[in-house]
Amino acid sequence: MESVDVVADDLRRHFGAESVSFLIVDFTGKAVVRLTTVGSVESGFEAERIDLFGSDYEQVVRNQRPHQEVVARGVRVIAPVTNRGDAIGLLELTLPTSPGGRVLRAVEEAARALAYIVITNQRFTDLYTWGKRTARLSLAAEIQHQLLPTSLSCETAEFALSSSLEPAASISGDTFDFTLDRDTLHLSMTDPMGHDINASMIATILMGALRGARRAGADIAEQARQADRALLDYDAGHATGQLVRIDLRDGHTQLVNAGHPWPLRVRAGRVEELCLAVDSPFGLLLPHTFRVQILELLPGDRLVMFTDGLLERGAATVDLAGILRNSQELHPREAALALTQAALDANNGELQDDATVMVLDWH
Repeated sequence: MESVDVVADDLRRHFGAESVSFLIVDFTGKAVVRLTTVGSVESGFEAERIDLFGSDYEQVVRNQRPHQEVVARGVRVIAPVTNRGDAIGLLELTLPTSPGGRVLRAVEEAARALAYIVITNQRFTDLYTWGKRTARLSLAAEIQHQLLPTSLSCETAEFALSSSLEPAASISGDTFDFTLDRDTLHLSMTDPMGHDINASMIATILMGALRGARRAGADIAEQARQADRALLDYDAGHATGQLVRIDLRDGHTQLVNAGHPWPLRVRAGRVEELCLAVDSPFGLLLPHTFRVQILELLPGDRLVMFTDGLLERGAATVDLAGILRNSQELHPREAALALTQAALDANNGELQDDATVMVLDWH
């Protein structure tokens, strides 16, 4: 937190700011936690959890624009702490007078700098991870979280991407991944069989094999083959999955579907199910191949990948198409959260299967 203190001290010194604090968005995307430098992870930090719904904080996270209002001791300013579409948190401070354009720009610059500070420092501390968690994790959940990318969102000139995972009461091991090369975006989503530690172990082998193959330069068909082989070699179990490779230069998109639900595409206000060929799940002891299929993406398209936690049990009543039509103007971050929240609500707040979604806007 020392680096955060440096930002606060700079704002106090130059603009007379008071009550400078950093609020981190929790893993669910439904709350922020105000972090302080008091205490330690072992002794217990002082922290304040604030629900986002209906708050000024929610508006800043959603529209990514600063908010200011007159309060008893001056003017309260909230600025987004964001990097490449990843809404990390918020910078909140009180200024003695209403900020002019120069001061507000300086606050926004400080918030952007804070985003880089948090990204850099989280490699060396559990503080930010602790702040993102509003409940103690089971061993299975801890493993699951470690398999996910460090950021849930990413933006470039070509696309905007965001994901949301609403875990079941007994973790079922859903994972997603993305990585960006010079000219290529790689996406994956997997859903192991079973629950709790067994599902987490399948997910660990699966994600290790997929990432290892991808980092060795394998195409998506070979990535699928290696993941399949790894589950068979360790007699781990099976899992469904989708692998996607998008050429950022022309939008050429390849997809492998290993027994996974069909993705949805939103184009010009119309939601359509992409009825692609479905190959066998990973890890089945049956003769099978993984076909590389071509998926058309046009500028303005929204691609939605998800696990069957959005289709089964109570979630079967959720109108996915309706939610996507009503959220067309929202950032993928908000659309993804709306889908997983709908699944949670339809199951009376307790899922029997993880509900995971990835939303990609192709520019």
